[in-house]
Amino acid sequence: MSAPDDSPDRPAAALITHDHGDFLDSLEAGLRRNGLGFAAPAVIRFLALFTGRGAVIALPYLFLLAFFLIPFFIVLKISFAETALAIPPYTQLIEIVDDGFEYYLNLKLNLANYWTIFTEDTYVRAYLNSAKIAAISTALCLLIGFPMAYAMARASESIRPTLLMLVILPFWTSFLIRVYAWIVILKTEGGLLNTFLISIGVLSPDDPLRILNTEWAMYIGIVYSYLPFMVLPLYANLERMDLTLLEAAADLGCRPIKAFWVVTVPLAIPGIIAGCFLVFIPAVGEYVIPELMSGDNVRVIGRKLFTDFASERNWPLAAAVSVILLLILVIPIMAFQRQQARLQEAGR
Repeated sequence: MSAPDDSPDRPAAALITHDHGDFLDSLEAGLRRNGLGFAAPAVIRFLALFTGRGAVIALPYLFLLAFFLIPFFIVLKISFAETALAIPPYTQLIEIVDDGFEYYLNLKLNLANYWTIFTEDTYVRAYLNSAKIAAISTALCLLIGFPMAYAMARASESIRPTLLMLVILPFWTSFLIRVYAWIVILKTEGGLLNTFLISIGVLSPDDPLRILNTEWAMYIGIVYSYLPFMVLPLYANLERMDLTLLEAAADLGCRPIKAFWVVTVPLAIPGIIAGCFLVFIPAVGEYVIPELMSGDNVRVIGRKLFTDFASERNWPLAAAVSVILLLILVIPIMAFQRQQARLQEAGR
């Protein structure tokens, strides 16, 4: 393909596409009549971003710009501010200073919030504890979700849609309602689980199970809430697996268990990676489940962030906590994308 010709004599709209429409032609003609022909190529190229294929490509970038980059830079700016008794409760980074003779801009970046996060034991422990909880929850979801996804993928085609709907069904209910339902099940006095176990004689009424407000309750809530995020990518991966590979392994004398480990599991690695990231990333910043189901026994970074933001109104410190948490999560996301790129390159 030859390079586009930007000469003033050639229609600029023709540089973009062959079917740009009458609007771009009229716009270009109007610019040339008004002596602005030199700007026509740039204007047409800019407008072409919002027509046809350009608009389709631009929409995801606009979404990321509006709902990720702009909010992130706002939070990043607040993280370098200082707490103040004002609305909003932080100082501005840039101030116009008048010394009586001239005006100048004063940029003031406060690094104390980040210093506090890396030096205070409370924040370090909260980050590490959140990572540990997310890792254990991800491992539990994988242990439970892989057999589920494997059974769904090997089930009859007539019942697969029903099984898939049962996995998705909890999403039809509010997240908070599901968490409160587990509280009703697990609570010590009058909980459904204790009532059932006492009624069949397994437990004594004087010695019920005490699960709520412990780490066990928190893990139950997290695993239950995020299990579909592990099952769905695993099912999508296992359902597409070529079963003739297992038949070939059996013909070569490979036992079913060995064939599972040497054929099925390696082919399911992309689904395992996707499921682990889909569970681990939201579990690290989880706040609602630890707050409602673990009581004060577990310190996680989500709870610390809420305390700084809402109770202590230290927005700059809470913003710094958010930025560090985001950076911690970006690293596995980048690793996942690189892994996917390598797999795509290997598959070509």
